[in-house]
Amino acid sequence: MTPIGRRRFLQAATTGGAAAAGLLVARPGFGATIARADPANPAALTNVAMVASPFYGAHQAGVLDPGAPSTMFAAFDVIAPDRAGLADLLRTLTHEAQVLAGGLTATPAGAKAPPVDNLLLGPDPAATGALTITTALGSSVFDERFGLAVERPSHLKTMPSFPDDRLVAAECHGDLMLQIRGDNRDTVLHALRQLARATRGGMQLRWRIEGFSSPSRPAGAGRNLLGFKDGIANPDAANGPEIDRLVWTHAGAGGEPAWTDGGSYQVVRIIRMLVEFWDRVSLIEQEKMFGRRKDTGAPLDGNTETDVPNYPADPDGTAIGKDAHIRLANPRTAASDSSRILRRGVSYDRGIDVNGNLDMGLVFNCFQQDVERQFEATQRRLAGEPLVDYISPTGGGYYFVVPGLRDEHDWYARSLLQP
Repeated sequence: MTPIGRRRFLQAATTGGAAAAGLLVARPGFGATIARADPANPAALTNVAMVASPFYGAHQAGVLDPGAPSTMFAAFDVIAPDRAGLADLLRTLTHEAQVLAGGLTATPAGAKAPPVDNLLLGPDPAATGALTITTALGSSVFDERFGLAVERPSHLKTMPSFPDDRLVAAECHGDLMLQIRGDNRDTVLHALRQLARATRGGMQLRWRIEGFSSPSRPAGAGRNLLGFKDGIANPDAANGPEIDRLVWTHAGAGGEPAWTDGGSYQVVRIIRMLVEFWDRVSLIEQEKMFGRRKDTGAPLDGNTETDVPNYPADPDGTAIGKDAHIRLANPRTAASDSSRILRRGVSYDRGIDVNGNLDMGLVFNCFQQDVERQFEATQRRLAGEPLVDYISPTGGGYYFVVPGLRDEHDWYARSLLQP
């Protein structure tokens, strides 16, 4: 067989249209604790179960939570005709999320009406595991349709195409993003179907992708489908001041409208990994590209996963190359400290493409206070890194996670639509 070069493999793997998009979702529960994590590494999921986060509060669940076995991202186009219709949509979405989270009881249907629940999870959905639903708005909601342009979050815009992207229009952007996370795939699918049915006429599914989180092997952060530990250097979700500085938005800061207080910017990126080609690369070259040991996750100048790379002692990149992924993504300088992001990505597997190549990779998912200062600054540093020959971003978008719900009478983005 004639060998195929990396660039030709990339082109063959990503042309001919995308496979049917996958699915990913999670929901918030009432008054429980977040998923259990390794105390030495709050970002790491240490088992295959999650516990639902509180439904009410200043911030939505699903941002700080460390992970879930099953996650779906579902982007919708809003088809409500006007601002009042948008408000009705968000009220309905809130009500259904409350029912799914176990805080409200669904109103029984008449004898000849469709059942209020599809019974995919049986007669007691609450017993099937935790669920978290996180709701975010895309920049297109703030166009002329609903008269909301002056209330657009100051850093919200349409996701651009970056160097090395191969974006597929059918799996990009959207007016509204639902992140649904649960213990089981059927729990997530059940939530999607219930939400989609209740809001039909108000929004229409645009694209979706579902993924999964890997448990710790053998300990610490989970692994991505390139075999490397992912999320090691995340900000500490338990460090309130740090999260307040890096994740949550504040009314008036940087021109943010008053209604955005307590929200966050979400970036979702579908990143295909060319795993068949990657599996032919030597271990030494793989580790040089990442800057970490593949077995332990330790930086190449360290011994354990949690060791901090000592870049000042390695100015020429002898131990960790200057173009290594971890060094570019987080140079650990005073100037780059404010550009750190909170990563909450998951792996996906969509079978094979039209050319018979494996279609799998990472749904990169991160939260931050300012997309330009954080995600985009990181993207600029990573442009042209050696890893780009083995990955191919194909979709996603930018969204604003609306503030949390104060109580059972509140609804998503109420302060935007009814100040």
